[in-house]
Amino acid sequence: MLRRIVLIGATGFFGQRLAWRLSMIEGVELTLTSRSEERAKALTQKLEGGARCTPFAFDRNDPSSMARLRSLSPWLVIDASGPFQFANYDLARAAVGFGAHWIDLADARDYLLNFGTALDALARSRGVAARAGASSTPALSMAVVEDLTAGWQRVDSIDIAIMPGGGGDVGEAVIRAILSYCGTPVAVFEEGRQRKIAGWSRVRRTRIERLGTRYLSPVETADAELMQRRFNVRSRVSFSAGLQSRIEQFGLIALAQLRQRGVILKIESLAPLLAKARRITRLFSTDRGGMTVTCAGMDANGRQIRARWLLIAGKGAGPDVPVLPAVALTRSLLLGGETTGAKIAGLPLAAIEAEMSPPSLTTSRTIQHAGPGCLVASACGSSSYSRLPSAVRAFHDQDAPPVWTGKADIEATTSLAGRLVRAFAGLPGPARDVDVTVTVDRCGGEEIWQRNFAENRFTSRLRHERGNIVSERFGPFDILLGLSAESCNVRMPVVGWRIGPVKLPLFLAPTSDTREFEGDDGRFHFDVRIGLPLVGLLAHYRGWLEPAKKNAAEPNLDEMSISA
Repeated sequence: MLRRIVLIGATGFFGQRLAWRLSMIEGVELTLTSRSEERAKALTQKLEGGARCTPFAFDRNDPSSMARLRSLSPWLVIDASGPFQFANYDLARAAVGFGAHWIDLADARDYLLNFGTALDALARSRGVAARAGASSTPALSMAVVEDLTAGWQRVDSIDIAIMPGGGGDVGEAVIRAILSYCGTPVAVFEEGRQRKIAGWSRVRRTRIERLGTRYLSPVETADAELMQRRFNVRSRVSFSAGLQSRIEQFGLIALAQLRQRGVILKIESLAPLLAKARRITRLFSTDRGGMTVTCAGMDANGRQIRARWLLIAGKGAGPDVPVLPAVALTRSLLLGGETTGAKIAGLPLAAIEAEMSPPSLTTSRTIQHAGPGCLVASACGSSSYSRLPSAVRAFHDQDAPPVWTGKADIEATTSLAGRLVRAFAGLPGPARDVDVTVTVDRCGGEEIWQRNFAENRFTSRLRHERGNIVSERFGPFDILLGLSAESCNVRMPVVGWRIGPVKLPLFLAPTSDTREFEGDDGRFHFDVRIGLPLVGLLAHYRGWLEPAKKNAAEPNLDEMSISA
């Protein structure tokens, strides 16, 4: 018996790709909808001459269209229309109400987080499955993290990046969805807590094999909330996008800044103009894109581990990726593998990867384990390290918590030269009893430290080089520190510096009088004095840290029916 599947938005950017894949599944009778019946007919003829596909004119805002949809008695309704940033649950509620299974490709945060609450009771009463988010996020991203971290004792961080090729078509609806959160608050999980930042407001550089250099900016997803609770992430969940065209990437960053400053209010109205502009920018791009998911934490044996999943999409196959979870989920439904009720789509990664067609879509995994000791123990020697106070070792040990919080006092130069250098380096200004958060990403003998003094952040990357020498990178500079572990202290004087392989004169090097110790209160304490020849003291910050407590204000996600 044929099962009728109605595909909403079949003639759209993603809908056409999904329609082609669904038409290849045995036992399916496919109804393709569009607001234009002529477009639906053209797609039907293009797919397979109309043998098992039929066109259907449909407007979700027209009550008569809804009545006609019901008359089809669909077994499954799939919504690929979007953008879901502006969608409600009316169509999903109607489809479930007349006994059809439901799948959508939603990636909008608010839509996803409230989906289960809105539809679960109805879906259970009608004996059908309703699944939201069967797309790159959250279905694929959650499946990858589930696969990479299977058996781990702890997940510290999850970093996800989507890097589409710039040579393909992008629908106006997709551009409108991106603009909807450009410069507006989006939810992130970082420094061990939920917070808000502006979409497309930051940029960081990365280099991916076979993709080259991309610049990544934060985008709106539900992953921060979903993954933090699902995997009990300790430090960070990030989701970024890196467009191949730097004009497009930095153009969005500029628009985000203008929206934040109130210069442009109705930014979504620019979607038609930007869609036309892409006709030019796409000429200088390729059809190669990709996606990375990087997880760090502790494996089943208690060792620091970093695992990365890489997807490379060539030959214009990148836009296929968002529809693959919906295809895999359809197969699961056909086999009776889904329970009734409404929740966010959850699938094994293998089921989604099975829908990928090499060589257009290929995936790989990279696993990196840390060495036997932490960075400070490697530099100072295990015997000296073992004699350090417990509070100091608790901060540096391989199994140390990744996020620490406390208080600090800061002294800083008031000279013009000193203020300029301090601003360039990102060092904090003078303050008393300020909140401080230190986040440490550890793996493979390398540590990335982010220090946050009352929302003033600066980051450095530390690596053990040889003997007691540790390099700490600030931007293009590598500062060489000679670590020593005394009976109660760790000290880190500067013994050299360089740019790349070029050594710089030591008499011009920054100076550092750094001491870590256990205070009378039993906490980890730090005392850092940084100076520069001819300038003098840049900053002197001292204070204490302790492992961050779980954020008491975390949202309750229990009713979201998160599953994988």
